[in-house]
Amino acid sequence: MGEKKTNPITIDGKEYVYEDLTQEQRVLFDHCIDLDRKISNTTFQLDQLSVGKTAFFNLLKDALAKPVEQAEVEVVDTVQ
Repeated sequence: MGEKKTNPITIDGKEYVYEDLTQEQRVLFDHCIDLDRKISNTTFQLDQLSVGKTAFFNLLKDALAKPVEQAEVEVVDTVQ
């Protein structure tokens, strides 16, 4: 029949076969993989938040640079 499929993993330059790990080692490895994924997702969200904050801060600076009367008229026009 077919060969048994294995999933090699490398830790500190040493290769291991996932299927040969103990249950405890598999759980610890799975936690590490899940945390890497969460860190990646959080970094992605942080990038989005940082860009959004920069955009809003630039809008605030633009609004502060306008004469008060002009800024108030634009806010009223936007609301209507």
